[in-house]
Formats: sequence, structure tokens, C-alpha cells
Amino acid sequence: MAGGILMVAELKGTEIAPITKQVVGTARKLADEKGLSVSAVAIGKDIGGAADSLIKLGADTVYVCDSPDIENFIDESYAKIIADVAEQDSPKVILGGASFFGKELFPRLAATINSGLAPDITALDWDGDNILATRPTYGGKAILKVTPSGSGPQMATLRSKAFADAGFDDGRSGNIEQFAYDSGKHGARSKVLESVSEGGQTISLTDADIIVSGGRGIRESDNFKLINELADALGAAVGASRATVDAGWIPYSHQVGQTGKTVNPKLYVACGISGAIQHLVGMQSSKVIVAINRDEEAPIFKVATYGIVGDLFEFVPALTEKLKSMG
Repeated sequence: MAGGILMVAELKGTEIAPITKQVVGTARKLADEKGLSVSAVAIGKDIGGAADSLIKLGADTVYVCDSPDIENFIDESYAKIIADVAEQDSPKVILGGASFFGKELFPRLAATINSGLAPDITALDWDGDNILATRPTYGGKAILKVTPSGSGPQMATLRSKAFADAGFDDGRSGNIEQFAYDSGKHGARSKVLESVSEGGQTISLTDADIIVSGGRGIRESDNFKLINELADALGAAVGASRATVDAGWIPYSHQVGQTGKTVNPKLYVACGISGAIQHLVGMQSSKVIVAINRDEEAPIFKVATYGIVGDLFEFVPALTEKLKSMG
């Protein structure tokens, strides 16, 4: 159905990424409110199973572009493919996730099809026939309500964990259409020589429901073992402030903040983090924030749900042992 909603599926290998479930669910909700259809585009290699999952999650049609040449994400190629799908599908709205994938892809796609883009949004509604997106700005000090402009479809990327997952309905059926990859038309000027996954933890920061982060207050790299042990007890991912990353105490892949990752977990535990605005930007939308800091004037307490003024070297090990004894 022309004028529907097209969502871009992010894949992890041959499986859909967690953020994709939130994008499908949001697309389905918006479409049902207006009697529209939901289409999805999936790009990669051997992704037939992912296409079937997208149907079960709420898509009516899935465009599958399957080729060894596009197994690895390259924004130039992916934008060209999606632009061609959009020309065929004629969507009113295009949605994706505000992950690394979405942040690289959607600005290029918006420029390619002359569309306005509302990035990293936390709510999405209809305003008449247009979408109305909500997004924080100025480090969370203000909330904007924006409607993307431009001659192309209106576009938005969704902040992880800000939207509900789509429910899996094994009885749903839909159409899966093959979309041919044309190397001459869809090729890129760059290529992936090697793909290296993040190491060090099994739970992605952006997908985690619980995050335990360490800051300058842990004093040295060896003390990150306290953060790791508490994270293990909680089944959490490990985060970090920029100061600890710059000091070489922990890899950049753990950094939360303006120049790191934006996270939105159910629980964020900040250990020895003062709360500079650059860090707050990346985590203050967390559902519950627990701050542990011996400085009662630390800015982190202004956004904390629960604040603990004390020595983290006493409190964190005690909390870890208590959690272990309970479980």
C-alpha cells in the first residue's frame, strides 16, 4: 500500500538486532492508527530467517536484498538500496534505530532522498497527516517536538529502550519480496577489509537493561574489577566515563556520554562518576539512576533517582556480596 510506513531492519549477522523489534512495534502502532501498511527492508547475506521474523513481528511486506557483497554494513551501499526500495514502495514515513547503524545510515539516506530527519527520538505520534517526534536537546535540558520537512518521506530514528518491543505472532503472514543487488548501481567507493566485534562483555551497552559504570573515582584501572564484579552480580553491562577511557583504564567501546554511547537502561548504577554534562547526555534518560559518590555536591545526584554519599570502595563490594548471597 503506497503511503505506508517503511522500516529499516538492523541485523546482527543473520538475526535481527534488538532495536529492530522496537522499530517494528512503533511502525505497526503508527500504521494501525491510520490504516496503513508496514513494509521492511532487510539487507545482508543469508537473511531469509530474519525476513520471516519481521513478518511475525508485524511487517506486512519485507524487501530482502541478499548478497555476499553486502554482508557487511557500508552506509553508501545501504542508502542506495533503501532509496530504490523507497522509490518502489512510496512510503510516507521511514523509521530506523538510533544505533551506530542508524546514525551512520540515516543522514546519508535523508540527503539521498531529500527527506527531513528527526534523530534519536524518545516518542512518536501523528499530528494530522504528519509525524510528530519528541527528542531531548541541550543535554536533556529541553524537549523538542519536531516534524521533519523535505520533499521525500518523513524520517526518524528511535532511541533504544524508549519504545516497546513488537510482540511475536507466529500466526502472522505477509509478503517477502526479493530486491536484487546491482553492484553497478548500489556499489560503494569503500569496502570492508575486516570486521572486528567488540570484546570484553557479552551484553551490548545499548541493548542492556542494567548498566554499571565506573568513573574517575575508582582511581586506577585495576579497580574496574569492582565494577565488573557488581555488573556480573546484576547481569549488567559495564560502562565508563570519558575520563577513564582517556586514561586508558578501559576500552572506548564502554564509554557512555556525548562522545560515547547513548544508553537508556532500566537501571543505571554510576560509581565514582561526578556527572559532567557530557556524561549525563548519554544516560540521564535511564529509568532508574543510582549514584554512588563520596562528594555530596557531585552533579550526578541532581539526576539520580537514589543517591548514596559514601566510599565506593566500601559500598560496592558490600553490595556485590549481598547480591551474590541473594541469588
